[in-house]
Amino acid sequence: MNKIDEDALADAYNRALSLEKAGDFDAAAKAYAQVLALDPEDHGGAAVRLASMGRGETPEKAPDAYVTTLFDQHAEVFDNVLVDQLGYCVPLLVRQRFQALGMTSFKRVLDLGCGTGLTGGALRDMADDITGIDLSENMVEIAHDKDLYETLYVAEAVDFLDDNEDEPFDLITATDVLPYLGALEPLFFGVADNLVPGGHLIFSSETLPAETFADRPFMVGPHQRFAHAADYVRQRLDATGFDLVEITDITVRMEEGEPIPGHLVLAKYRG
Repeated sequence: MNKIDEDALADAYNRALSLEKAGDFDAAAKAYAQVLALDPEDHGGAAVRLASMGRGETPEKAPDAYVTTLFDQHAEVFDNVLVDQLGYCVPLLVRQRFQALGMTSFKRVLDLGCGTGLTGGALRDMADDITGIDLSENMVEIAHDKDLYETLYVAEAVDFLDDNEDEPFDLITATDVLPYLGALEPLFFGVADNLVPGGHLIFSSETLPAETFADRPFMVGPHQRFAHAADYVRQRLDATGFDLVEITDITVRMEEGEPIPGHLVLAKYRG
């Protein structure tokens, strides 16, 4: 990787961000183009910011470098900010749905995007063995210190699913993963390859009103996270070998005092 001019990059990014916040999206787009020229791996997430402003094509996913940087930087305060300040409770909702459905015992669980271990902690007493995967090494270190997982890996979720040769899982979770993915086929195909027949996938997603999607299957929303149309989620699950068990409307988190709508989705692999 070519060495990045950190000072020039910081100047370009701050200029782009200021223009974006001022509402001058055309000028911001030019500034973000300069950011990408300085940092092609896109540690600052310029591509998703451009898509959020409607000034660039929607990427297939958030850049790995951006996701890694974002969560490495926030690892130490992640639990406090996400749970206490933003009201994030998806792991608890996952636990409650499993209890309501009488699904309270799993042999092998894979927690994609495990972060600091919020979902692992919510399901710990329901699982014999839990493996956690996250792109952020700092997040994985915190999860390790909580002693919730039998195994932890620093890896991108789809890459891990493609490369994994261990025995399959009977449950795969992906809470707060889809907001950093656009196209869902790679994830769902990878999950299918790593589940036992009859195994389950449960995940959360963010969504927007139908008129905002304007027939698009997914898009980057106003807070630089991907939102997915419910029909697209249903279609991609069916096409990759899953039966939909249920899709539940939820509030994923709060953002600037407003609830972020989303879905909690449970699907069963046909095998």
